[in-house]
Amino acid sequence: MDFGFSEEQEMLRDAAKRFLTDNCSTKFVRQMMAHETAHDGAFWEKLVGLGWPGLIIPENYGGQGGSFLDLTVIAEEAGKAIVPGPFFAATMLGGPAIMEGGSEAQKKDLLPKIAAGKLIATVAIAEASGRFDAGGIELKAAKKGSGYTITGEKFFVPDAHVADAIIVAVRTGGAGENGITLLCVPAKEKGVTVTQLKTVDMTRRMCHVKFDDVAASEVIGGADGGWPILRRTLDIATAGLAAEMVGTAQKALDIAVDYAKTRVQFGKPIGSFQAVKHKCVDMMVAVENARSLTYYACWTVDERVAEAAAAVPMAKAYASDMAKNVTSEAIQVHGGIGFTWEHDMHLYHRRALAGEANLGNAPVHRETVAKSLLG
Repeated sequence: MDFGFSEEQEMLRDAAKRFLTDNCSTKFVRQMMAHETAHDGAFWEKLVGLGWPGLIIPENYGGQGGSFLDLTVIAEEAGKAIVPGPFFAATMLGGPAIMEGGSEAQKKDLLPKIAAGKLIATVAIAEASGRFDAGGIELKAAKKGSGYTITGEKFFVPDAHVADAIIVAVRTGGAGENGITLLCVPAKEKGVTVTQLKTVDMTRRMCHVKFDDVAASEVIGGADGGWPILRRTLDIATAGLAAEMVGTAQKALDIAVDYAKTRVQFGKPIGSFQAVKHKCVDMMVAVENARSLTYYACWTVDERVAEAAAAVPMAKAYASDMAKNVTSEAIQVHGGIGFTWEHDMHLYHRRALAGEANLGNAPVHRETVAKSLLG
């Protein structure tokens, strides 16, 4: 079986690379890190002009009609450029949740707005436990008339501070995977309080969202039927995040190798020393292994095959450890300068650490893989 990307996808990769080189320098990333929201309207409009927010939205809903593998290519390049702002939340969480579970009326109303960049949607899953599985969803929604009311909290909600809509996973029935409902709440709805969290990677903000008797009438996918939609959305987001981490680690490796070729010690480039050479080779092998696992996981998600249940957590677990270790080793290759605030390497390490924690860390996904193999 050929898992290579098509010629069109490679052209998309080249176009993304050129655009991000011109428009998303590390200087811009640093500006967004210090920015009040890390969301730049002009940059977002450029992404909209390229069609990225609507890349996997069908054409009849105003999107590009692309596949998830097309988005995988963009995600990897976005990881290399450490793209700031709500691109990940909008394209891998909010949009897919509505595509997978929205009614025809909801799709016709919301998807064209998402594709046009006029509506940013995110998904609120994790609570105080930090879990992203069905058992971690405990926030209850009370039935009120034809809708619900929500009172409680959600943690680590990506870019909720700039979102127009928050799709909230709540419990309306029994335990486990049954009884989970997805409610689409306007982010400015009365009773919704969004607080940005201080995290290791301030280029992509995580938020605490508090709901105080918030009215919610927009149900995505029907009452008590939210988990299959959320499971599919999490597969898309987790595989996409793994692809992004591969890109981040690859860029850190490239920078480290370039430095090893030009930095001279004892009259020789440090890359000629065996210790540095072996370190760089180990980093390269780790990145390539993660890339293979991630591309396969993205293919299983794109094809909607059963193997995705093991392939996605496997890729996320490996990519999480790999990105954290490779970016750390890249700092080591740079020596003292790599530890300074002035050097860009910490930007990649921060993004890798944040990626590891987002949507479940490596031990969580290894446990998921083990359970799927056992049973």
